Amino acid sequence: MRPVIALLSDFGSTDHYAGTMKGVMLGICPDVTLVDISHGITAHDVLEGALQLAACCRYFPAGTIFLAIVDPGVGSARRGIAAEAGDYRFVAPDNGVLTAVLKEFPPRRVVELTERRYARPTVSRTFEGRDRFAPAAAWLAKGIQLQALGRPAQEYVRLHIPEAEVHDDRVDGAVLRVDRFGNLVTNIERRTLEKFAQSHAVAIHAGEFPVERLVATYADMRPGEVCALYGSSDHLELAENGASAAARLGLARGAAVTVRRSAPTG
Repeated sequence: MRPVIALLSDFGSTDHYAGTMKGVMLGICPDVTLVDISHGITAHDVLEGALQLAACCRYFPAGTIFLAIVDPGVGSARRGIAAEAGDYRFVAPDNGVLTAVLKEFPPRRVVELTERRYARPTVSRTFEGRDRFAPAAAWLAKGIQLQALGRPAQEYVRLHIPEAEVHDDRVDGAVLRVDRFGNLVTNIERRTLEKFAQSHAVAIHAGEFPVERLVATYADMRPGEVCALYGSSDHLELAENGASAAARLGLARGAAVTVRRSAPTG
């Protein structure tokens, strides 16, 4: 199988940045398959990048190399790193953008990007994605071993990603991200909530707003109704069919979401 590099960034599609990185990688490894995960991460939002990367990586074939560039610290003393974890390899700035994937797939090896032969001859202080990170990913695709990229990294930056808390009478969670449809994606996993609910129905509040029902699909919602459902990542999310639940409720990342048991269902 041809090597695969999957790209995630906050570069958008207006400027040349994502395309330039692809050009660099094709120059090093011409037979690589390049896949865009997203270049629409909110500018400088490392947490959003971390969550989006974790949501998709397990669906890629074994051996995929992920290049994640959400890098508000470009040109600073922050390091570049590469990691082997699960069936994958990852290249990114050491700013926490790999937090969620390395929690799901504990890394076997993490190295700093210190070996200059695997970077471009001149590294820009404002575009390390082109000059340091893209070449490292391409050399991995070409067949070098991860440890060739630099010395071992004993530690790496981890973001604090809030987790749902289960109490006797409730589950306390929070909105982690808002997708482009205005769905409020929480940190409450299906398995956590189903174990808590047992044979009971649940009552959900998002901020100060009661959420009327837990449904199976977006189509089960009545017009203008905000409901809860389990999204594609098996996390509880709040949605409005054909409209933005975030706009309707006036909520954003960090908003509290509380689930309590209600009357037994039978």
